[in-house]
Amino acid sequence: MSPMRIACVGVHVLDTHVIGIESIPASSDGQLVETIRFSPAGTAGGTAVVLSRLGADVTSFGAVGTDPIADTLLGLLAREGVAISGLVRKDAHQTSASVIPVRSNGDRPAWHCIGANGAFTLDDLDLAALEGMTHLHLGGPEFLGGEAAGQLLAHAHSIGATTSLDVLAPGDPDMLAWIADALPHTDYLLPNDEQVLGFTGAASLVEGAQALVAAGAGCVAVTQGAKGALVVTTDGVLEVPAYEIDVVDTTGCGDAFSAGFLRGLALGLDHRGAAELGCATAAQVAQGLGTDAGSYDLASVRTFAAR
Repeated sequence: MSPMRIACVGVHVLDTHVIGIESIPASSDGQLVETIRFSPAGTAGGTAVVLSRLGADVTSFGAVGTDPIADTLLGLLAREGVAISGLVRKDAHQTSASVIPVRSNGDRPAWHCIGANGAFTLDDLDLAALEGMTHLHLGGPEFLGGEAAGQLLAHAHSIGATTSLDVLAPGDPDMLAWIADALPHTDYLLPNDEQVLGFTGAASLVEGAQALVAAGAGCVAVTQGAKGALVVTTDGVLEVPAYEIDVVDTTGCGDAFSAGFLRGLALGLDHRGAAELGCATAAQVAQGLGTDAGSYDLASVRTFAAR
C-alpha cells in the first residue's frame, strides 16, 4: 500500500450537534433533547479525521484559540490519530465553533462563529514542516485569499505534493474571483453542486464543472447529495451514484467524500474508483452523528463499497 502523508490546512471547527430538536423554545423555556455531541469538523479538520481513519498519515495546520473549545477540539483530533503540531493557538481569537440543531426531518440549521479560522495566515505555517508530504489539502482558501492560497499550493507542487482544494463558502461569482489565483495550482477541486452552479452561473452542473476546469483546476469532483458525485476533467465526465442508506445526519459528508476520494487516488484507484470510495465513506458518516461517528476504517469502507 502506497504511503499517504497529507497536510490538511485551513478550517478547523468544533461542532456541537443537538439531536431531537422540535423547535427553539420560547422566552427562557427549556426543552429535552435526545443527544448533544461534540465532533471535530471543518473543511480541513473534518477531512483530516476521516483521512486518518482511512489509514493516511495526517497533520493538521491552522489556527485555534487558547480557550476550552480549543482544548476539546485538539483532544478529539489527537484521539483520531491526527498530528496537531501545525495548529497554532491565538490568544486574541476564540476557536471556531458551530452549534447544529438537527430536526426530526433531517434539516440542520446552524449557528457558526468563524473565530481563529479568520485569523490564520501563511505566516502561521512553517513551510519546512511540509517537507515529505505527498499531498496538501487546503480547506477554506477564501480565508487566505486566492493569492496566498495559490502561493501555498504552488509550494506544495514544488516539493512534489499533490494538491486539493475545498471551498467552505456558498457559491458566488465574487467568491470564485477571490480564490481564482489558487485554481491553476489545484490538482483536485472538491465543491458541492450548489457551489459549482453559484460560482459559475452555468445552466448545468457539467457545464459549471467544465468552466472550473477551464479556470485552471485539474479535476473537479462535485458532490451532489443523495445523487452521488460528478467527476469532470478535460478528458471527460463521469457520474457515481450515492449508496442507499438510512440517513441520520449529513453534517461532514462533503468532507468525508473528499477524504475518501483523495485516499482512493493515493491507493492508485482511477477517478471512478476514487469517487466510489468517496461516496462509500460519506455513507458511513451519514449513518451517524458527526464526521467521527462510528468505527469505520479503510477495510470496512472498501467492503461496503463492494457490496
